[in-house]
Amino acid sequence: MTAPSTCFFGMQAEKGHGLSKQLVRGCEHMKQKEIFIAFFRSGILGFGGGPSAIPLVHKEVVDTFKFMDSDEFGDILALANALPGPINTKMAGYIGYRVGGFLGMLNALIATMVPTIILMIVLLTALNNLKDQPWVAGMTKAVVPVVAVMLATLTWDFIKKSTKSSLGWVWTFLFVAASLVLIEFVNIHPGIIIFIALVTALLKKDAAEKNEAKKERNPA
Repeated sequence: MTAPSTCFFGMQAEKGHGLSKQLVRGCEHMKQKEIFIAFFRSGILGFGGGPSAIPLVHKEVVDTFKFMDSDEFGDILALANALPGPINTKMAGYIGYRVGGFLGMLNALIATMVPTIILMIVLLTALNNLKDQPWVAGMTKAVVPVVAVMLATLTWDFIKKSTKSSLGWVWTFLFVAASLVLIEFVNIHPGIIIFIALVTALLKKDAAEKNEAKKERNPA
């Protein structure tokens, strides 16, 4: 059983049997610790930032600590991509707030940004002096394929989930192909595509609800 589940059942027991508040405080401390660890690891290992960190964040918040499921993570990622600003800080802020409140938000943001800033200050001068060395260039290039594999794995996971939804295989691959063309060849910003997709889904949902209401008012 994961630590969050243990805390959950412990807090339920505390509500039901009037146990001391020490358990709740302990669970809150554990939750903040898990938030910090999740975003510290994804931030410090997310070479290149942005897209390279997304699979790492997914691994921590979905698989390791189970703050949410993969579908919820996909919704958060889509909305974060549609908004301005660095993807890492947006996701850290929201997920931290959702899991641990305002303190969780600050905790996640600190864990995401501060270690990287410190490393930049400490290592930038040394790496700048060695940037022309072949082994430094080789180290940078060697990371790129690893990041590509992580992104491809996460992409395939989202595609599989989409095919199991109401979209099915055909519509999923049509959307993937259309998005690829619009982003890579027409140079439309991904945020615009995501925004249009969200608005379309909301309008379609409203239309479906109105049709359902009409059927209930006027049964055949």
